[in-house]
Amino acid sequence: MKEQTLVIIKPDGVARGLIGEVVSRYEKRKFEISACKIVQPSRVVVEAHYEEHKGKDFFEELIDYFLEGPIFVMLVEGSEAIEVIRNMNGDKNFKVALPGTIRGDFANSTTRNIVHASDSREAVKRETEIWFPERHK
Repeated sequence: MKEQTLVIIKPDGVARGLIGEVVSRYEKRKFEISACKIVQPSRVVVEAHYEEHKGKDFFEELIDYFLEGPIFVMLVEGSEAIEVIRNMNGDKNFKVALPGTIRGDFANSTTRNIVHASDSREAVKRETEIWFPERHK
């Protein structure tokens, strides 16, 4: 089933020049990038994105990390996009992310793990409203 997901190449991925590599991997699997932009997010936007983690011990570290530099935000479309893209990204724990996945090949920290991808249709809707508000006017 064709669906859409939201992917963010985090500040470490952008700083390390991995935008092209990540996009290329998705496109080689026949996914399409329907919207994308590079942004320097505000604290308000990043806190809204990670609101489910508010109050957890790693929340501030996560927010500060996202504010370190620009990020690349994209909407990716294709068959079973949510599940397949998350599998392509690999486990968020870099120690167990399999070789061949984006995190398995490039991540060196559980926080600084190159990419984020929505985990459900509800998350796609919520996150798209945060990162692409112009699409919801």
